[in-house]
Amino acid sequence: MLVGYARTSTAEQAAGLEAQQRDLSAAGCGRVFSEQASSVGSRAELVRAMDFVREGDTLVVTKIDRLARSTIHLWDIVRDLDMKGVSLRVLNLGGEMVDTRSATGRLILNIFAGFAQFEREMMLERQKEGIAKAKAEGRYTGRKPSARLKADDARRLHAEGKTVTEIAKALGIGRASVYRALETAPGTA
Repeated sequence: MLVGYARTSTAEQAAGLEAQQRDLSAAGCGRVFSEQASSVGSRAELVRAMDFVREGDTLVVTKIDRLARSTIHLWDIVRDLDMKGVSLRVLNLGGEMVDTRSATGRLILNIFAGFAQFEREMMLERQKEGIAKAKAEGRYTGRKPSARLKADDARRLHAEGKTVTEIAKALGIGRASVYRALETAPGTA
């Protein structure tokens, strides 16, 4: 059985997720697991797909970067699939389809996985350089400290007898932020 896995990082990439689902269905996948999750976070649907596949099945993805965050991570997944007797198929790898059932497929996958990791690392490097340049020019201030903006509200709710957990939930901030707001109350320094 062909089992598909589709992933995008954010909800704003819905069209990309739909395109992956369409391509996986067109490739003959009988079941497609889909999710919107960062590659570095937990991916429940990937875990479900890995649990679902059985010996003789093939896990199908449209691109390597939809599956793995690094070459090492990719080979961990391939190893886990191998242990179950499952192969991996990548539909769009440099214009070619690659299947890990063959030695040639494994070689090509390894080469392209290295390129994909290199490309990601270069992108992150360029991003860091851009942020450093923007900071030097005074154009980058970073994310607004939203929890600090709610410190007065946290202190008010605490004075009303609310617990730290209740305050955090009501304001949509972490418990640690509530504790910091209470520690920095005027007149406590």
